[in-house]
Amino acid sequence: MIPFMDLVRQHEAIKDELLAAVAGVLSSSRFVLGPEGQALEAELAARCGARHGIGVGSGTDALRLALTALGVGPGDEVVTPAFSFVASASTIVMTGATPVFADVDPVTLALNPDALERAITPRTRAVIVVHYAGVACEIDALPSIPIVEDNAHGLFGTYRGKPLGSLGKLATLSFHESKNITCGEGGALIVNDPALVERAEILRDKGTNRGRFFRGEVDKYTWVDLGSSFLPSDLLAGFLVAQLDAADTIQAQRQRVWKTYASELAAWAATHGIGLPTVPAHCAHPAHLFYLLLPDLAKRTALIAHLAARGIQALFHYQPLHRSEFAQRLGIRAQLPVTESVCDRVLRLPLYPELDEASQRRVIDAVTSFS
Repeated sequence: MIPFMDLVRQHEAIKDELLAAVAGVLSSSRFVLGPEGQALEAELAARCGARHGIGVGSGTDALRLALTALGVGPGDEVVTPAFSFVASASTIVMTGATPVFADVDPVTLALNPDALERAITPRTRAVIVVHYAGVACEIDALPSIPIVEDNAHGLFGTYRGKPLGSLGKLATLSFHESKNITCGEGGALIVNDPALVERAEILRDKGTNRGRFFRGEVDKYTWVDLGSSFLPSDLLAGFLVAQLDAADTIQAQRQRVWKTYASELAAWAATHGIGLPTVPAHCAHPAHLFYLLLPDLAKRTALIAHLAARGIQALFHYQPLHRSEFAQRLGIRAQLPVTESVCDRVLRLPLYPELDEASQRRVIDAVTSFS
């Protein structure tokens, strides 16, 4: 079986460095916000061209922290695409605000600026934009509104020469096992608005000003806001820093796989009316995933079965959030034709650094044998 992702083989080339990073934390006296945690936050801020990085336990934590730092709460609305992971909407509900779903662009599958414009009301407090597959949303076309970048797919991507993560007031990262840089589960909040740094840090650390205490800025720390425990372990931070140190190698391997799919499948896709990822000239993507857009749900189901019969795992992706059981319970009703179509048709192929040429050739041959 060729899996969609291979967590046993992934990053095999830097296995010694990963083990050494974990061993270094185990021999230290700091398991939270120690040297590795601080190094991770500084490295992520630099990679995103941002002012500040704040490590958290997951991408979901980062989104909730971002919205709370912005002051989103009951009575507010936050616009987000319905073609996204559930956290893009559930974190809005957790603040007491209402999610408003907007449709996506049929080419990039990122938030459609025109759809966003139609979704804005006097109650709109912010928008969460999702850089699907690491291809940037058209930020320059968005109206003037506080932007949170859901950059779970986009670390190392750029938009008009600027790193993804530097384009909104805040941005979030995920280090879930499916991501380019992973520790199984983890995340970070990237802060570009200096006015939000201190509050985000306080919210992350149980609502206390303990960070200021450790920096010697106050002589004791106390409860100053309503926060939670979003702190990540330095064990995870060390694991991530080792991968960031090897990011050029990891990214080169992923780009090799992505570009091979793009070139080898182009003629077959054109012949059969199947869409491949589109990357605008002013965007650079991090080869997070490679997808096919089949003509309809029946064709996608058939291709998944076709590949499985040949020992290849390919996966569909999001279900429309506005049609979910929970959204219905919230009374949300929306017509989002592009989202509904894409969710039925998108199919992701195996992509990870250790996917060798012979295995990828098997995948390509299996795909192109389908009609």
